[in-house]
Amino acid sequence: MTQILVSALLWLLVLSLLILRRGRADRSILWSALTIAVAMTLNIDGLYRWVDHLLGGTNLVTLVADLALMLGIFFLGRAVAKATEYRPRIVRFALGRVVLAVALVCTIVAFAFIDRGVTTTTFMLDFGAQPAAAAYSMTQFVYDAIVLTAMAAVTTRQIRLGRGVDRLPAVSLLIGSALGLVLAAVVIAMDIAHLAGDISLMLGLGGAYSPLFLSTFLFLCLGLASQPAIRWMRARSRASATRRLVSQTTPIWQRANLVRPGMSQQDAGFSAADAETRLHRQLVEIRDAAVDPRVSFELSDAEGVIVEAAEEHLLGHAPGAGRSSGGLATGAAR
Repeated sequence: MTQILVSALLWLLVLSLLILRRGRADRSILWSALTIAVAMTLNIDGLYRWVDHLLGGTNLVTLVADLALMLGIFFLGRAVAKATEYRPRIVRFALGRVVLAVALVCTIVAFAFIDRGVTTTTFMLDFGAQPAAAAYSMTQFVYDAIVLTAMAAVTTRQIRLGRGVDRLPAVSLLIGSALGLVLAAVVIAMDIAHLAGDISLMLGLGGAYSPLFLSTFLFLCLGLASQPAIRWMRARSRASATRRLVSQTTPIWQRANLVRPGMSQQDAGFSAADAETRLHRQLVEIRDAAVDPRVSFELSDAEGVIVEAAEEHLLGHAPGAGRSSGGLATGAAR
């Protein structure tokens, strides 16, 4: 059930990212969600048995799923690091291709030495007493711990520098990273206990595995999805504000054009980008009319407030924030 829940969350995340991040050059987050989703899906018991039967019934699906998960963690770490300028050498090394390549090779080599028997959905429980199987599992989770530690360092700095809702993605990723580190420690302890023959300790630690696994990926998914979601909501909010300001400045612009005709054209429909361009042009022509000594055009106090608000909006300032005088550049100054 845990695998199904995590898989569903991850495929929902993939779908969300395809919608929210379409057109963006960096696909690290999407690749992370996709590869981790594949890994989790392959571990669903019924699908695992079917795919492994196609591959010869020797548990090769375990290797495929685990390698996909390692790649997903790699892409996740890269995506988090790319979101900040804080990338010290040790973080770049931990999240680099060299560490990933070494981990992948060691994992594959260890897997090759495991006496894997026939298809089983409890791979480590059945074969974990073998040194090669213990090495196989521990290599993966040591690598995961390295990446998650680097992510925790990066997200901690993002939280300190962020403000308000901007902190939500980093907080979620930090919690997910911390839970992932605890999960890695639990799995490694289980591997050692199994190898030592202490089955009671291994089973006792195993009770924490499922809740840690589910909560880790829940917070990681939330962290991955919240950043593009916040960006999308802000874009919609800005587009709405732009359209409202266009509507408010249009009568002022029309009055300015009666005394000083400009070059702007009024179109019945326009996109968000067109709205930004139109608002800018209207403000420029309003300011041109106001400073042109050849015409008589003055802004009322109420109109001045609207024009100031529109200029602050285009310049990315909060309403009422202070800024340098002069507003947007006028056509006369160009």
